[in-house]
Amino acid sequence: MSALPLATAELCDSNADLIMNGDLRALQPIFQVYGRRQIFAGPVVTLKIFEDNVLLREFLEEKGHGRVLVVDGGGSTRCAIMGGNLAQLAQNNGWAGLVINGCIRDVDEINGCDVGVRALNSHPVKSNKKGVGEKHVPVTIAGTRIHDGEWLYADADGILLSRSELTV
Repeated sequence: MSALPLATAELCDSNADLIMNGDLRALQPIFQVYGRRQIFAGPVVTLKIFEDNVLLREFLEEKGHGRVLVVDGGGSTRCAIMGGNLAQLAQNNGWAGLVINGCIRDVDEINGCDVGVRALNSHPVKSNKKGVGEKHVPVTIAGTRIHDGEWLYADADGILLSRSELTV
């Protein structure tokens, strides 16, 4: 992973050809910003769950090695699939960030963690604990198809996905 994440606007400006051919895609601007790490980047790992966070915990208990976990939570706003304890796990295990197509809770705790988090919103109700979901599968969130191994770049301007690591 790059020592410092690159600015998404710069990446767009210097890689217009990749935008044109679809190798660089921007997620629709639907996510709220959480966590102390406002800018993050890294290789993607995907997870598909719905109102259940058992598999999310399993991922975050592993070493992150600077990766970004992209979680398709089905866009549910009926409960939170991540809270402060899981954000602490992500920080302690070296995850660069998480992009969650769903809700989080314990916002103050998450904002105290050195990890980047993007989520649809916050919700006080906790998720189910059934262990249902799929790991390492393509997911579609915010109008974009995302695969394991792609690169994600996030900052205040938005979130980009690239088929490979980028430079400016």
